[in-house]
Formats: sequence, C-alpha cells, structure tokens
Amino acid sequence: MNTQYPVPATGPCGPAPALAVFPLAGRRGVRAAGEVGLTTRAIWEGVLEQAVREGEDVYYLELSDVTFVDVAGAGALAAAAGQLGDGRRFVVRRPPAALRRTLDLLWPNQTGIEVAPS
Repeated sequence: MNTQYPVPATGPCGPAPALAVFPLAGRRGVRAAGEVGLTTRAIWEGVLEQAVREGEDVYYLELSDVTFVDVAGAGALAAAAGQLGDGRRFVVRRPPAALRRTLDLLWPNQTGIEVAPS
C-alpha cells in the first residue's frame, strides 16, 4: 500500500480529521497517522480488508502517530481479526490508550489482536 490520503478540505468547523497510511519498511504492515473516526473509517477498513486478503501470519499496525480511534474503528479491527485464520494476527504497536482500553473492555478474548508493548 503506497497511498497517502490527503487532508480533507477545511469545513465550517475547521479541517476534518485525516488518516494517512504508509507501508512499513522491513516488515509486512502499515504505519498510520491521524485519526480513525467517521470521516476516515473507510480508509481504516480498507487497510484492514487488504491485510486480511494478503494472508500474512503477522501483519503490523504501527499506530504511534494515531491520536484517536473511535469505537467503530476498534470494532472494525476486531471484526478483521475475526476473519484471520488460525495462527494469524495483527500486531498493534503503540496504539492510543483509548484503543487499548476499548479492545480490553469490548473484545477481551480476541486472539487475532496482539497489542505490543510500547
């Protein structure tokens, strides 16, 4: 995935949230920056769908530059992880604290998601 999604135009309440996604160097996965919410959810879901299709045993999601993931974005991650076959997983590195708490609260036994220590 070599796509960076541009910042949406400024609206009456200021710039809309954006999500930029870049391939990781040296391992299978992506680095994301920005926010996962209503206006960027399609981008996030596209990344996750692509990861499921690629069939890698481990797919890394570097989220240190992601400032916010809403509950629907966390749900999309859990749903994608549920589509992974046995032994496959997402390794989520440095997610926003709210994402970690949401996963722990709503999807505590999701085996397809490993939150790596910071």
